Amino acid sequence: MNGGSFGQRGSYGSLPCYGKLSNIARKQSSKMPPVSSRDKERVLLVVCRCLGRRRVAMLLLVALALLVFIWGSLTVSKETTSPTVRPMDSIHFDNSDIISHPSVACRSRANSILDHPCHKFALPPPPPSGGRRFGPRPCPVCYISAEQARASIPCSSSASPVLRNLTYVVDENPIKIESHGGSEFGGYPSLKQRNEYFDIQESMTVHCGFVKGNRPGRQTGFDIDEADLMKLEEFHEVIVASAIFGNYDIIQQPKNVREAARKNVPFYMFIDEETETYLKNSSALDSNMRIGLWRIIVVHNIPYTDARRNGKVPKLLLHRLLPNVRYSIWIDGKLQLVVDPYQVLERFLWQQNASFAISRHYHRFDVFEEAEANKAAGKCDNSSIDYQIEFYKKEGLSPYSKAKLPITSDVPEGCVIIREHIPITNLFTCLWFNEVDRFTARDQLSFSTVRDKIIAKVDWSINMFLDCERRNFVIQAYHKDLLDHMPPPVAHVIRHPPPLHRDGSAGRNPSKNSRRGRDRRSGSRQHRKAAAGNREKQTFL
Repeated sequence: MNGGSFGQRGSYGSLPCYGKLSNIARKQSSKMPPVSSRDKERVLLVVCRCLGRRRVAMLLLVALALLVFIWGSLTVSKETTSPTVRPMDSIHFDNSDIISHPSVACRSRANSILDHPCHKFALPPPPPSGGRRFGPRPCPVCYISAEQARASIPCSSSASPVLRNLTYVVDENPIKIESHGGSEFGGYPSLKQRNEYFDIQESMTVHCGFVKGNRPGRQTGFDIDEADLMKLEEFHEVIVASAIFGNYDIIQQPKNVREAARKNVPFYMFIDEETETYLKNSSALDSNMRIGLWRIIVVHNIPYTDARRNGKVPKLLLHRLLPNVRYSIWIDGKLQLVVDPYQVLERFLWQQNASFAISRHYHRFDVFEEAEANKAAGKCDNSSIDYQIEFYKKEGLSPYSKAKLPITSDVPEGCVIIREHIPITNLFTCLWFNEVDRFTARDQLSFSTVRDKIIAKVDWSINMFLDCERRNFVIQAYHKDLLDHMPPPVAHVIRHPPPLHRDGSAGRNPSKNSRRGRDRRSGSRQHRKAAAGNREKQTFL
């Protein structure tokens, strides 16, 4: 080894100085004054003693680690700012490299996902259960800042495979010709028409609700006031929508919404007249038909008697009610949005180059299991569920297995839908609505059938993200009927300890009390011994 061998490492990681270090001593600069051999030996002896000491060696290691840490921090600061832990355990990045300039209003879709600051983010391992069974809960999610998420809006729309032009059936007098043909609002599409709609063409005309008129909301069922319709027809890059029918939920106000989203993103809440009456009586609704961030849209002439079915209209047919919107986030009425909508869209659509995103169910992945769970919970009439599942089985529905990968689940948690409004996603939600209209209102049962029939024809996919990620940006509240039946919270009684007396003569004689206490304790011990003796006698008898 050039330069001499340093020997073996000591027990604490230090290097013993037992060898000669003449080669090192020779490398002194010629400009230095001459040093005697005795001085060299004295210096080397001091160095060896210092390095051999445990405390000094540890200090050197700590100093080295500190230097490495400072150097790493300086290097990272050139690329990205440090991540900060947001509420709900989400992780937030500020990175100016994701956009070319803060003034840019959109980004090109050609940007590589590998350049994204969240590309290397990975979920931490779940906490150890310790024998306890935990329910569903949120997990960390990596978001960029709301300002840069807004600047990341794609300049162009996503490609719609095969389908370019989608129009909708208009029939002022629909006639029911099959026993399970849906509803008048849906136009009673036949089974033949249903099957033809899954054969994707460049131009298509399909049933998609609102069949009685050319403009949804105008004497089509699910009617909306003209002033509100004009608002809904305005152009917006992003909107957030929800609905409450049958006074079923309590409106939840979004949180952590930045100023840009407050100014540019409308929040629409669709309600029926029953819910409107309740809100007016509770003085929650102001004269501008607003509650906090939500603009209230009252729906008249609702098409179904079931409030859950009425809720499927804005949930699945949002593109028909808002025809000039690029992106939408749907959340059920029981949910509270707690992350800026631009960040949600950037994380689950734009970052993934996806046009449709929905979370998978936290526990069930198989439609057959979901059907049994719905029957056990009384979510719907059991015979209707059985009819729907048998129908799908005849069409080829099979239990979910790993053979379907990269499809990760057949059952969504459908309370949140994040989507881009392009022809293929509009077709998907139209056909999904037709299944809900024809069969049960449980949209989890029909989701995979519609998805699989479409992706069998075209190159398209859905981003089914984790349910714990969904729980990161929405908080789920109880339905109103459950809250009404809950008992009021129990008032906690604060018991203050008795005051301590400074004067020892106050109160009873402490010596008597302590003796009496000892007598009671000894008496109780004697009683326990006597009782134990009686039990022993009984066992021997």
